[in-house]
Amino acid sequence: MMMSRPNALRLRATLSVLLGLSLAACASTPTRSGFLKSYDEMKPKKMVRAKEIRRKGGPNLARIHTVAILPTTLHPSVKADWLTNDAKTALLNEIDAQLCFELTKHYDLAPPQKADARVHAAVTDLEATGRAGSTAAAAANMVIPGPIGLRPPGSTGGLSVEAEMLGRNNRQLAAISWSRDAMNVGADNPALTRVGDAMQFAEPFADAAAKVMTAPESKKREIPKPDPCEKYGPRFRPEGFLTKLVTGLYVPEMSAAKEPEPAETKTPAPAGKK
Repeated sequence: MMMSRPNALRLRATLSVLLGLSLAACASTPTRSGFLKSYDEMKPKKMVRAKEIRRKGGPNLARIHTVAILPTTLHPSVKADWLTNDAKTALLNEIDAQLCFELTKHYDLAPPQKADARVHAAVTDLEATGRAGSTAAAAANMVIPGPIGLRPPGSTGGLSVEAEMLGRNNRQLAAISWSRDAMNVGADNPALTRVGDAMQFAEPFADAAAKVMTAPESKKREIPKPDPCEKYGPRFRPEGFLTKLVTGLYVPEMSAAKEPEPAETKTPAPAGKK
């Protein structure tokens, strides 16, 4: 049965109130874990869906042409007994991939010993996505489709990350501490993996980090061919978008970057043979 216009308006008003409350408490305070070389001169940035303190690089970043992206790590302060090795690998790989995608819009990649600057990041806090609540949310959102989804309390996860760019002299050029929690009302897709929300937030984190780590006048360039980040797969995966559209779920296998294949190891030839 079609909903009457007054009822539809009341529902929209209720959702707007809930959305406002959700936005007001959408992210925990960024951490100061001690991972960064320095927290001096870091200032908060006003944001709606995330919390961020940062030290934005200045015009001197225009002299940086090549960067090395070191593997993202899990900071020892993170308390996540629920985190499996596979989930940890998937999350850290997704952050690596998104940093690669964003930073190569401005810089070329190079090995650490040859790069003008090094970028490294660490997950400093992590909240699990509730799988049961995500299943219920996906079912409800399929019955009541629309751009704004509903997620029950206890089903939302979150991610906090710190990252910095260091020059060849090991001096900090830019730094960021970033945090975001999924909203009960909004466009954050539920997931059946407990790192689902955290993995989805890897992209907005990397976007924020790249803005901090590029010179003010820096313009995005065309991505070189072959893509320097090709080991992570395509930058956009239409199958992931379609999966979200049809099921209402974020499915890493359809949406996230692929895990790079391990480097080939050559077995040394027996003595006396070549």
